Amino acid sequence: MNGRVIATKSNISTSALKHYEAWGLIPTVERASNGYRIYTQEHESYFQCIRALKSGFGMDLVKEVMPRIVKGERLDALWLINKAQVDLHAEKLTVQRTVEMLDLRELTDLPLNRSKPFFTIGEVAREANISASAIRHWEKEGLIKSERHKESGFRIYSPSDVRKILIIRTVQRVVYSLDVVREVLSDLDNHNVAQAKEIALKSLQYIDHTLVEQVRGIFYLQKLFDILTNRASAPVNSN
Repeated sequence: MNGRVIATKSNISTSALKHYEAWGLIPTVERASNGYRIYTQEHESYFQCIRALKSGFGMDLVKEVMPRIVKGERLDALWLINKAQVDLHAEKLTVQRTVEMLDLRELTDLPLNRSKPFFTIGEVAREANISASAIRHWEKEGLIKSERHKESGFRIYSPSDVRKILIIRTVQRVVYSLDVVREVLSDLDNHNVAQAKEIALKSLQYIDHTLVEQVRGIFYLQKLFDILTNRASAPVNSN
């Protein structure tokens, strides 16, 4: 198959075909005497797999997974897929906690240690499933303001701060804009959680959609594995 034919069948652009080849996402493409690329049915399966995985896992992960498959490192590729699904599940749990906390009248039922009046930046980062540097960035942007421990000078956070950080990370991952985050936080200061809860629920819907797309991508990945296995086990024609 030439580039135009396989691009149409795979529903991707011809320029994307060349990018995928340059990135090592597909096996080597032979060329005809006129210099045109010659794509096989195996290449078509690779392209279909790439397109399906991209929807649920993103192109960054595809760039990690597909070269391993080309090299025959299927288990390594599968473990990367597995980790992405574990991360998605962790994201769902974090957003669910955010929704639950928006419904709390009192913030004494946090999953963190209830006996502590404050929490360190590391504890909050683990609870919110984000990096400590993200929390510091939000402080720099004026979205939150931590206190300092009198003896150690380390940042400390109250249960109210924890809820705010969970809300910030959930809202920003949906709308990206810090201006919208500030608007939501302003509403919270006025005891209005409607907008924050709406965004959090939309985030849960998106996570559910991503899960469906990931399962679809894994289906195409298995189809590719089956094709590669059948090719490897096919008898060699000695004639």
